[in-house]
Amino acid sequence: MDTKDDTVFKALADSSRRQLLDRLYEKNGQTLRELCERMDMTRQAVTKHLRLLEAGNLVVTVWRGREKLHYLNPVPINEIADRWIAKYDRTHVQALDLLKKALEDNDNG
Repeated sequence: MDTKDDTVFKALADSSRRQLLDRLYEKNGQTLRELCERMDMTRQAVTKHLRLLEAGNLVVTVWRGREKLHYLNPVPINEIADRWIAKYDRTHVQALDLLKKALEDNDNG
């Protein structure tokens, strides 16, 4: 069984889905027709990608009359960042990276 994080990571794993998220970041609340513009894929393929993004709660939809509007939900990405990235404090990671490079330079020199 997939966890919530697994679903988010799977949704983010595909470059086309990340491109759709970028498009929603640029202009939130787009219809399927708008999202299909400039995408080198069929309407059905875009719909399939959107379903996976919705399953990961990265995209939420709202009906406005006959139109289904798609909105970016950044919360799952923020939760991933908090859990998997923020705990590795940038200062410590940078210090370790500098130490690694210094040790590699000593081995080569």
